[in-house]
Amino acid sequence: MVTTKRYHLAERPDGVPDDDTFDLREVELGEPGPGEVLLDIQYLSVDPYMRGRMRAGESYAEPWEVGQPLEGGAVAEVVEEYGTQFEPGDTVVGNMVWAEQHVANAAELQSVSVGDLPASTALGVLGMPGRTAYFGTREVLEPRAGDTVVVSAAAGAVGSVVGQLAKKQGATVIGFAGSDEKCKIVEAEFGFDACLNYKATDDYVEALSEAAPAGVDGYFDNVGGPITDAVFTQLNVDAHVAVCGQIALYNEEEVPTGPRKLGKLIETRARVQGLLVGDYATRFEKAASDLAEWVGTGELAYCETVTEGLENAPDAFVGLFEGENIGKQVVKVE
Repeated sequence: MVTTKRYHLAERPDGVPDDDTFDLREVELGEPGPGEVLLDIQYLSVDPYMRGRMRAGESYAEPWEVGQPLEGGAVAEVVEEYGTQFEPGDTVVGNMVWAEQHVANAAELQSVSVGDLPASTALGVLGMPGRTAYFGTREVLEPRAGDTVVVSAAAGAVGSVVGQLAKKQGATVIGFAGSDEKCKIVEAEFGFDACLNYKATDDYVEALSEAAPAGVDGYFDNVGGPITDAVFTQLNVDAHVAVCGQIALYNEEEVPTGPRKLGKLIETRARVQGLLVGDYATRFEKAASDLAEWVGTGELAYCETVTEGLENAPDAFVGLFEGENIGKQVVKVE
């Protein structure tokens, strides 16, 4: 038997999760059975969508039950295997619990293939966030040369890649981020043409109209709320909007109505489309290959925020809603 530390959902949070939301337990794991592997978890991914899984109501991700282990994307090393395609020492990626060790079905895991890059990139630029940006930009946003594209949460794991891919298509790209430091990185490292610090901006509409005087042709929405309300007022005819996340609203017990902007879509004939990366699963390999090539050639930059220690995973998760991370937020377990 192996003893490990593992996080469980202690209670459903009201508003922002706190210490009472998370329960760190010591549990015993059985030996792996046929087709299973025992894993030492190296990196955990914490992502905004997980907040929806803490609610009892319906969401696009199945809610966790109170008392259930928390789970998400992770990178791990195979310790033992029983009749699988893996060998001890192999590095794998897949859905795992927030723990030090885990027994998993080998059929649900994939080998990590990131070349000379850190294994954690399998959770970030080469993983779910990178694929989300890849398909969301190329197949939902569809930026054209000469377009003006706006990206909210531009310093985040998805937004930072979206902006760079839109630039590759010849668009002018404007980001929203939560600090002057982040905006400097968005412009200098990720190549955006401009970045607006939303925490230091009193009037989003005025700031955006100054940054994009010809209007907005594409908007990649990671946040919802007042920023999205402002962008909608600036949409051009035939604009494309990709709705990927609504992090500004995830901790609201009752979602505020806000200004009603749908009338603008009649005027502009804009297309607004939701985005779930799982819809593109049959083409994940192509996306990962392209993203790896662009990172390798220096065409695509990425950042990671690494939090040390499993015990700090809740802080890393809550920090997403405070905008503490730059790029992909991961937890280094060991």
